[in-house]
Amino acid sequence: MCASAGSAVRVPRVVSGLPRAVWAVLAADAVSAAGSGLTLPFLLVYLHDVRGIPLGWAGLGVSTVAFAGLAGNPLGGYLADRAGARNALVSGLVVAALGAFALAGVGSAGTAFAACALVGTGAAMIWPAQDALLAELAGPARRSQVFAVRYATMNAGLGLGAACAGLVANLASPSGFARLYLLDGLTFLVFVPVLALRRDLARTRTAPADGGDRARPGIRRVLADRTLLLVCGWMLLAVLAGAAQFHAAFPAYATHTGGLSPGALGLVYAANSVAVVVVQLPVLKLMSGRRRTTGMALVCLCWAAAWALTLLAGADPAAGTRFGLFALALVVFAVGEAFLSPTVAPLVNDLAPADLRGRYNGLYALSFTAGFIAGPAAGGFAFADGAGAAFFAGCIAVLAAVAGAAGLLRSLLPGRLDIGEPVPEPVEE
Repeated sequence: MCASAGSAVRVPRVVSGLPRAVWAVLAADAVSAAGSGLTLPFLLVYLHDVRGIPLGWAGLGVSTVAFAGLAGNPLGGYLADRAGARNALVSGLVVAALGAFALAGVGSAGTAFAACALVGTGAAMIWPAQDALLAELAGPARRSQVFAVRYATMNAGLGLGAACAGLVANLASPSGFARLYLLDGLTFLVFVPVLALRRDLARTRTAPADGGDRARPGIRRVLADRTLLLVCGWMLLAVLAGAAQFHAAFPAYATHTGGLSPGALGLVYAANSVAVVVVQLPVLKLMSGRRRTTGMALVCLCWAAAWALTLLAGADPAAGTRFGLFALALVVFAVGEAFLSPTVAPLVNDLAPADLRGRYNGLYALSFTAGFIAGPAAGGFAFADGAGAAFFAGCIAVLAAVAGAAGLLRSLLPGRLDIGEPVPEPVEE
């Protein structure tokens, strides 16, 4: 490659060796994430204020998106193993697109439930299928890189989509909102020709297992892996006390106890999105060749620190300082997110036999889904009793315990799995 061509688009050295097929998938995923960012923050408002669905039914419709993941995660993983990760991903994208198109025309609670179920199932199928595909394409030496970059590009897409939607969304214009959902559906479908037309994605079907294990049903082999179950259990608790409250308890506490306006809350979340993109690659470089269990512990400690700052912000009487502390809390939370992406997902994929990679990723995604269902429910009951501050204190305690559990997990992992792969030198394709 000549010098002028190399300087035209300078890729950071820490990720410069990723295959072109990986970049194609990541770029298409970012476009799809931008479409989701256009619509997901407004789903409850759209169903209730624009389509006139009673608030309680609209809330249940939004919950349906999460509950559909209980079926979609294992289905996407199963299809990835049986039909190939690429084909499973295409199936999920089509189902999610159909759901988005259906949301554009909902007129009753029944149609809203059906559309939300399609969106949730499709999105849940996409996650394990895409993770399996990226793990196959990147290979063992570059999995930490690819999952770190994917998290950054996905957040960039979501943030861009949400910002654009905030500028154009109009509650008085049902047709305008409907166009957002149609555009969201199209961004899912944009991904399909990328997967279908690239020759380097043509053969991404996982290999069959050798030996006697092949006779055992796949799910039994997955559930027999105690290390995987421990990692997924760890992830469930971390999500329940951390990531789930980022979307549930934090906005409730910041707006009610903290007195933030919706506009100020949007700026606080924007600070988080920017921080994820900024710190992701430095954290990836920092974790190169280091213990993944250390990164897992740092995830929990950062999230616990974020909730401690949240409590401090809620107790501070000065409005300006309060806003700054809430923003700092979500920046610290972003640092924890940055440690998560190059540690746990690569670990799950390194644990997985080739013919079960989809189902391993399906169970891992299911731990997230379960946490995102249970976490907001627990927070809702606590806030209903006026115990928001006590709830965050409990989350801090849980996260501290889960950070300690990462240390215990270290003793169960072979060194080859716990030590993250060093960032390889760039290679010419």
